[in-house]
Amino acid sequence: MRFSFLFKAMLVVALVVLFDQLFPYGFSGAGVGAFAGLWLMGLVLGRRDVRRSAPAWIALAAAVVFAGSLFDSPGLLGWALFWCALSVAALLPKAGRFDDAWHWGARLALHAATGIGKVIGDLRRFSSFRRSKGASAGAIMATLGLPLVGGCLFVALFAAANPLIAQALVAIRLPSVWQILVWASVALCVWPSLRPHAAVMRLASRLPDPEPVLPGTSLPSVLIALAVFNAIFAVQNGLDIAFLWSGGALPAGMSQTEYVHRGAYPLIGTALIAGVMALAMLRPGSASARHPWARRLVTLWVVQNLVLVASSMLRTIDYIDASMLTAWRIAALAWMGLVALGLVLICWRILRGHSARWLINWNALAALLVLTVCSFIDLGAAAATWNVRQQAPAAVDLCYLWEVGDGALLPLLALERQPMDTVTRDRVRYVRDQVFTDLSARQDTWAEWTPRGARRLAQAQTLLGHNADRPLAVEQPAWRLCDGTIEHPPIVTTQS
Repeated sequence: MRFSFLFKAMLVVALVVLFDQLFPYGFSGAGVGAFAGLWLMGLVLGRRDVRRSAPAWIALAAAVVFAGSLFDSPGLLGWALFWCALSVAALLPKAGRFDDAWHWGARLALHAATGIGKVIGDLRRFSSFRRSKGASAGAIMATLGLPLVGGCLFVALFAAANPLIAQALVAIRLPSVWQILVWASVALCVWPSLRPHAAVMRLASRLPDPEPVLPGTSLPSVLIALAVFNAIFAVQNGLDIAFLWSGGALPAGMSQTEYVHRGAYPLIGTALIAGVMALAMLRPGSASARHPWARRLVTLWVVQNLVLVASSMLRTIDYIDASMLTAWRIAALAWMGLVALGLVLICWRILRGHSARWLINWNALAALLVLTVCSFIDLGAAAATWNVRQQAPAAVDLCYLWEVGDGALLPLLALERQPMDTVTRDRVRYVRDQVFTDLSARQDTWAEWTPRGARRLAQAQTLLGHNADRPLAVEQPAWRLCDGTIEHPPIVTTQS
């Protein structure tokens, strides 16, 4: 077997051991970013073709950025972006260049899907190699039988005679089934980056062009469909302008909140479907793409879809004003912005005759930029800060702030300094105390320590000063709800 294969196997074993040392209690803390950096080092050491590929170094630099995000505060989004950047770096020497997001999306999907198959195939290839060299399982057992049996016999005798050896043997702990499964999972993740499956490039190269096709379409059907679609969308946009944008009175039995909340996400889905249909009806080279009225009608339809997206964003903002801001609603607004940008790019692509790959590349770049920013920003903390600033103390959802976790600690401290009644202040201080205590406990454990958490804890301790351990205004009872409300009031006893 070649030296490079054995060296890569040694790298995988080393990374598994480091993973076991970094995460004795769970995959959390700044160690996630540290392990990501070690994985990158292993990729560079184990792959000569990666070291010699200039485009691969660009992907490696992006992976370093995302590893920094994971070190500061680990999250699923940051890990997904890191894995994508690392996988692109691992596959670039095979692909040769950055071609388009369409093929790279397929390569990453195939790379993830073929990882287990590559590990199994390499294990079979290794066993076949050993058999070809005369090292069958029987031959290996015959060679190692005497040393193993004799060694175990003498160790057992010395353990019976020497209590120090016996104690050392008792201290040895065999790994549990769960540990073995974790080690195997880490190896399955790392190994394909060192030895990507050849099918990834072969299957991705067979992808058809990403041009959506609607069967049975002709120039007359496209013109009629565009006219009908524009009329339908005009009715919907007209209703939104009358009742949503202008604040007109709704029909009896329907509240403004119901009107605002029901339509936000279905309208975004409608805009996405409309965008795909516009691409299919005006494919480059088709008769409809060259017809002036078809181009005008599809441009009008895209503009109406932009109004639809704007209405969806306004519905979401109005609902936030009526209830509260959450991390998911921030993500939804960002998603709606990407949909609006995608519609503009669709219109530009149709008018300028660009390819579908051009459209996918620009949409992928926009999505990557937004996701990169989100990986460095705590959306939960941003939502908690907005709620505290915009809402009255009694109206703030303390259960949501508790759910946000340490990202809500500083907003809770700001809320605590606002004027409020005694009961509300006690509830706020109770939730703040729970979040503060939890963050302090996690920062005292190196396995869960993060730079972002340490910064928040230091700022909170500075703001609290000597009041960090001050007792609550109301003596803490046996049980409270997530918003600090006393469910079982303390029993007051009187002495006779």
